[in-house]
Amino acid sequence: MARLKDKTARMPLGNKVVMFFSKPANVILVVFFVLLCMLTLYPLLTLVSETFTVHAGREATATKQARGSFTLYSFKKLLFTLDDGGSEGFKESTSWIQFYSPLLNTMAVSITSSVIAIIFGGCVAWLVTRSNIKFKKFISTVFVFPYIMPSWTLAMFWSNFFKNVNVGPGTSNGILASVFGIMMPEWFVYGFFPISMVLGLHYAPFAYILIGGILRNMDANLEEAATILKTTRARIVSRITLPIVMPALLSTLLLVFASTMSAYAVPVFLGSPVRYYVLSTKMMSLMNTYKGQGYIIASVMIIFGVAILAINQWFTGKRKSFTTVTGKSSQISLVNLKKASWPIAVLLVIILVLLAILPLVSFALESVIIKAGDYSIENMTLDFWIGRNLSYLDQGDANGILLSPKILKALGYSLLLAVSCSVIAGTCGVLAGYGIVKRRGSFLSTAVNNLSFFPYLLPSLAFGAIYLALSTKVSFITGMFALILVGSVKYLPFASRSGISAMLQLSNEIEEAAVIVSVPWWKRMVRVIFPIQKSSFLSGYLLPFVSCMRELSLFVLLVPTSDTILTTMLMQYSEKGWDQFGNAINLLIIVVVLIINFTVNKLTGASIDKGIGG
Repeated sequence: MARLKDKTARMPLGNKVVMFFSKPANVILVVFFVLLCMLTLYPLLTLVSETFTVHAGREATATKQARGSFTLYSFKKLLFTLDDGGSEGFKESTSWIQFYSPLLNTMAVSITSSVIAIIFGGCVAWLVTRSNIKFKKFISTVFVFPYIMPSWTLAMFWSNFFKNVNVGPGTSNGILASVFGIMMPEWFVYGFFPISMVLGLHYAPFAYILIGGILRNMDANLEEAATILKTTRARIVSRITLPIVMPALLSTLLLVFASTMSAYAVPVFLGSPVRYYVLSTKMMSLMNTYKGQGYIIASVMIIFGVAILAINQWFTGKRKSFTTVTGKSSQISLVNLKKASWPIAVLLVIILVLLAILPLVSFALESVIIKAGDYSIENMTLDFWIGRNLSYLDQGDANGILLSPKILKALGYSLLLAVSCSVIAGTCGVLAGYGIVKRRGSFLSTAVNNLSFFPYLLPSLAFGAIYLALSTKVSFITGMFALILVGSVKYLPFASRSGISAMLQLSNEIEEAAVIVSVPWWKRMVRVIFPIQKSSFLSGYLLPFVSCMRELSLFVLLVPTSDTILTTMLMQYSEKGWDQFGNAINLLIIVVVLIINFTVNKLTGASIDKGIGG
């Protein structure tokens, strides 16, 4: 070995370069390193530079400096104005109201929602993949609904169900108060608790998908060996199952925490009525007045995300191998829940009906009633779906959503955007995962791994604003190109985490066997590696698709017109008070995603829920 290293050291530089690039993993990492530096580091540096820049408007007036000048005004105003609360004290100061209080609220919400998502999603994944629980098919299919639905729809449903005249704005009663006369307290309807619950339940299916994929593909021989030695089930879970799925748990925690920190719609909907603010809502309000302070808040979010990423890297770096999938087949021995199987299944089905089915029913009802609050048959119509020349609208295109050229065109562009982003992000995620794992421990592997996650650490609103500043929308085509580029980069972490988790499980012996018989690299990927980890890889394609179909914050600043894609049209209709059309469009988005998932399932045998073996 020493002679080989010495011989390599004395090799001419040109030969070293040729040898280096003869390995596919090295080529992949170099290409991704260059691309990600341009697509992530440059926007990140732009974001940081904006915090030291004087922006037009109130900042220029307050600093009395020219636009674009260097200044520390934003830092001083946001972070160090702690003594202007007067007699009211520190908690009435500008810095506390604008930054420190939202920061504490954000940390509380992010930690709580992440724990809810991992515990709920992880437990359901274990029950579906490792136990004999009843109704597996139904549970596996329906459990992904809350993630498919935009997060604000769950927030809307929560408010519509629990609101009453005694809390918040107190304008009307919700379903619970109207039908059953139950008045829920304010802390239950608005503020920390509902925001954490809605975000946790919204991202629980994401934890379910990632953790379930690992559990499904894990070699059952490890647990079987422990069972033969009469090890208790609790000890098997704590000493074998949990350590193996720990990489997926940490990756899930990383993504959920970053997602909840930058969540905007849910905190606005459930926090604003009681003046409960988080960093994202404060950032949005400051972006309209003091942009420098808004960019500082965005930078703080990124710092927290990078810290979590460093912890994840430190943990995975301590582990020598995560190989849990080999070339040997294995049968999973399901845990017998005995008499608890039916009660657990029934309880879970009831919870899923409340979380997934009931909101869909409410959206369907709200899309067919003429007068809000009146659910009688006489007040119902299908005009908002298939009507023509409706008098409800004051615009030229006054048709139901299924007959509206604008809606159908927006649906087509939404599908084009989602498919393009999923193909680009999914393929890049598979390749990046391969290169990162094959060259694990090297500088390039670590750099690409970290860079591939950076886009997710950038809040969607700030990320869209940065790319808007970097681009010039001269036509509809360039605008769509900007949407596809931003969407692909933003959702690359979904695909890369999926690709890395899948490759960490895969034994090197599998590919080495193909190398021995001189199988080209691309054939090894297509014929060997991808088929073995198909379910995990496909989730890297489907998750970006689902996210793009329901994304609003990322695209709202970049769309050429407000009627370009469905989510911006949904926002436009909601702002105008056309709730029936808004509910119909929301339901249409969910149905389209389910149809795509069903089609992929029939063509490939995999889907978002099938990916974990439902």
